[in-house]
Amino acid sequence: MLHRVAGWAMRRAGLAVALWLVALIVVTAGSTLIGNTYKDDNSLPGTDSQRVVDTFREHQPQGATESVQVVLYDESGLAQAKSRISTMLAEVAELPHVHAVADPFTAKGSLSTDGKTAYATVELDVAAPDMPAEDVRAIIHKAQEIAKDGLQVELGGDLVRGAEESAGGASEGAGILAALVILVFLFGSLLAASLPLLTAVFAVGSTLGLLILASHVFTIPSYTAPVMMLVGLGVGIDYALLIFSRYRGELLKGADRPKAGRIALDTAGRSVLFAGCTVVIALLGLLALGLGSLQGLALGVTVTVLTTMLAAVSLLPALLSLFGKRIERSIRKHAAKSRRHPGDGWRKLATVVQRGPWVPLVLGTVALVVLCLPALDLRLGFADASTDDPAKTSRKAYDLLSKGFGPGFNGPLIVMSEGTPDAAKELNSLLAKDPGIAAVTPPQVLADGKVSSMLAFPTSGPQDEATSELVQRLRDDTLPALAGQTKATYLIGGSTAAADDFANAVSKRLPIFVLVVVGLSALLLMTVFRSLLIPLKAAVLNLLSIGASLGVITLVFQQGWFGAQQGPIEAFVPVMIFAIVFGLSMDYEVFLISRIHEEWRRSGDAREAVREGLANTGSVITAAAAIMIVVFGAFLLSPDRMLKQFGLGLAVAVLLDALLIRCVIVPAVLRLLGAHAWWLPGWLDRLLPVIALERAEPADVVPADELEPAHS
Repeated sequence: MLHRVAGWAMRRAGLAVALWLVALIVVTAGSTLIGNTYKDDNSLPGTDSQRVVDTFREHQPQGATESVQVVLYDESGLAQAKSRISTMLAEVAELPHVHAVADPFTAKGSLSTDGKTAYATVELDVAAPDMPAEDVRAIIHKAQEIAKDGLQVELGGDLVRGAEESAGGASEGAGILAALVILVFLFGSLLAASLPLLTAVFAVGSTLGLLILASHVFTIPSYTAPVMMLVGLGVGIDYALLIFSRYRGELLKGADRPKAGRIALDTAGRSVLFAGCTVVIALLGLLALGLGSLQGLALGVTVTVLTTMLAAVSLLPALLSLFGKRIERSIRKHAAKSRRHPGDGWRKLATVVQRGPWVPLVLGTVALVVLCLPALDLRLGFADASTDDPAKTSRKAYDLLSKGFGPGFNGPLIVMSEGTPDAAKELNSLLAKDPGIAAVTPPQVLADGKVSSMLAFPTSGPQDEATSELVQRLRDDTLPALAGQTKATYLIGGSTAAADDFANAVSKRLPIFVLVVVGLSALLLMTVFRSLLIPLKAAVLNLLSIGASLGVITLVFQQGWFGAQQGPIEAFVPVMIFAIVFGLSMDYEVFLISRIHEEWRRSGDAREAVREGLANTGSVITAAAAIMIVVFGAFLLSPDRMLKQFGLGLAVAVLLDALLIRCVIVPAVLRLLGAHAWWLPGWLDRLLPVIALERAEPADVVPADELEPAHS
């Protein structure tokens, strides 16, 4: 299949490029006309927080609607601005989709005790997904028209956070520009450097349109698109670079362009397809978690990786055919100017590591373990307005409410009682006496009189660890004891409770997820390299690099290193980083080990194979890693906290994997294992199918009976 697709693309280069261009235009135009129907599915079946949501839906036949909070503050007191505020709220009530506006001066609990802070709840007549962003912005602008003469007006709520305009595209643009600079430095030619970049842009652009179309059929979260672009750009450039680098190397060895293309696809092309399959397996492993919020994201990123694989073996060969002569001239010209022989530095590094392998192995492993330690204290949660940019109105509203009504006001616990009204009253009285709760609203009886709900405001903020501990204590001790007396059922919901439920759900299902991803990836490596120890080494080192990346984001985003906003880690970030990093780590594993395996089959000398394998791939792995690092790291420029965590986690993992693991620890391990690295029990060798990553010329392959016995 690879030969048919790539061979056709090279013979019909103009037609292949035209088809990709037409596909990109059609998909982009179609997705623009139809629009997206992204939907965030945060349901957690079987959890207390989800039962609270389901009960409310059951007793609210008209359907759930959304609201916006207008927060008012005046250091001199709000009484003097009462007329202006009332006029503004009356005008807001006339805006589209506004159902009712509460009066902050008459609604119970809407005015702070000092009279300086108040809030007005703007009830809408539609659910959150049906509320146009421009109508939310109209409410924001109308409310803030009276913000003068000492009166501060800010707006809060999830709809406001979503409608606030923020600068987008800067991170993607910065990543692409930095990648281009690295590629130009590597190849010495703007044309040669642009081919991997162009391949990635075509793949990501096409996938973005497909993702929008797929949102009409599948449940795709709204944050899938930026994550898809983050992964797609890095992987797309990476895959194209690996193939192009092998093509360049074969040209410098004296092969003509057609032969160089065939060899590049027969070796690096196969490695790319195999590495892509490991990424797909890791992403599809998210399905084992059974969490709706992650399944759509996994589907979107999986399609992205598949598209980049297709572009690498069809679009890139076509571009190489179209611009082959000019590229060959620039490659040879750049090589002639180079004073150093390619791979000399990496060959020396491999030699140094092989002389004393225990020192780099121990030091490198200890460094990874130390970076993993902070991840033991990792705390999951959902981002709220407290982590927004301090300049945004949603953040200002959050801070004003915390200052005027207490830190727990922005994240109340929704406590539900299923039983008699007396059981609800006893619950209310018990919660009011709890030292971790500042205030409790009176029980509100729902339609059938059997279910009551109340809001409990913690003394700590929604993102504070103390609030999570409060939820745990209420669920484990307080409520079960009361339920034993009243025979009622008590449930706790709300954002903090939902974050705890999500963390518990992930923790319970994580062993299955890890087993599926690691097991299938190790099986593939075992099948390809005919080795038992290579997959084991890869699994252990990949887990260490993932743990180290999670440790770093814990230090930065949870503990506030380097001035970052302190708070919990987004609940689904660790599992997504695990899936993506484990797959990406296999890219370098496959590329390096396949070249070492190729040299091993050619020479039968284990030490020589490691040196030559690293010499031929070290610079490419470093360049590919540098590109991924700048693409991922550029997302630290994004205003979105979740994307910042993704970007930093992926960048750190790639940095450690490419430089420390692949170029230092792996050569040390292979030196210690020697020929035993390629050992596989005979019975297992006979059971496994044969999958070749390289198609070496027959004359270059050492006959099987001349290889060291451990190889068989």
